[in-house]
Amino acid sequence: MDMESTVMELIINAGEARSCAMQALRAAKKGDWAEVDAQLAEASAASKRAHDVQTMLIGMDEGCGKIPVNLVMVHAQDHIMTSMLAREMIEELIEIQRQLQGKEAKAAA
Repeated sequence: MDMESTVMELIINAGEARSCAMQALRAAKKGDWAEVDAQLAEASAASKRAHDVQTMLIGMDEGCGKIPVNLVMVHAQDHIMTSMLAREMIEELIEIQRQLQGKEAKAAA
């Protein structure tokens, strides 16, 4: 296994998950709920791909230090954790946006 490529795959997928979640939030501000759902689905898929790579690396390490930890590996872990937190927070913000837009629509009717 090429460790550099594997770690880069992890970083790329985590970054894609975060980017898609941000796109979903932008779509929510516009009330484009179909785009919100599509972007959140893509964010979840990218997050799963990143998590799958992370899980594979953890399994290979077996808690014994078999996988060398370097700055790039730490950077990749930062990306995963940041994207996971961003997605969770963005999903909450989107729910608030749905509620606000629903109340505004009722008030206008």
